[in-house]
Amino acid sequence: MDYSNLHVEDSDIVTLTITRPAARNALSAQVLTELRHFLRTAFKPMILTAVAGPAFVAGADIREMAAMSPDEGAEFGRLGQDVMNLLERVPAPVIACVDGYALGGGCELAMAADFIYATPKAVFGQPEVLLGLIPGFGGCVRLQQLVGPGVARELIYSGRKIDAEQARRIGLVNDVFDSRQDMLAAAARTLREIALNSPAAVALCKSAINGARGTNVDTGLELEAAAFRQAFTTPDMREGTNAFLAKRTPVFESA
Repeated sequence: MDYSNLHVEDSDIVTLTITRPAARNALSAQVLTELRHFLRTAFKPMILTAVAGPAFVAGADIREMAAMSPDEGAEFGRLGQDVMNLLERVPAPVIACVDGYALGGGCELAMAADFIYATPKAVFGQPEVLLGLIPGFGGCVRLQQLVGPGVARELIYSGRKIDAEQARRIGLVNDVFDSRQDMLAAAARTLREIALNSPAAVALCKSAINGARGTNVDTGLELEAAAFRQAFTTPDMREGTNAFLAKRTPVFESA
């Protein structure tokens, strides 16, 4: 598939950049379709960002939505949810790097990454109620998982926007960097630090964390136990434990 709204830099770390600046990178059906196509086969550590400008992703494409029937709106919402689910399930770490407005669908896209880095230019929010809509790409679910139901309700019901520092205080953002360059460099450093560990173990951690989120403790522990058992089936586990006992640096097969 030829991407007209995405730019992919593929090395040890993939940098996936949304490139629709004329529409402030709004998530049209075409952008979402391109994201879905790419994410279906994504497996490497990834930085998710957008071209430099006022917006990371300003939201879903309002011009498209304004003309949709209820059935078309439902289909559009399912497409958005599919994309966010695929992003969340990439078996390697994904860091969303936000340098501008991340509103509506943009906030939902960032929340589907493993965590978020931001600059002081970042602004977050779920302002759909101002349009007579609700978050439809997973915002009603993921925001409360990240910041708690009370804070999520306040932000969603009010449509309020928050800056990067407030987003960090409530747990939506992991860290705030002085510039876009600093943020992207820090994301690459973090991903390379993670890459020194067993990729198989990191993927199992991600699966267990995502699977346990929103479940009760007993269910979460069962998911963790299953992932723990699976780790014992991997060459990485044998290599890692043997390297520790031999006091040498492990060389993981799945790296």
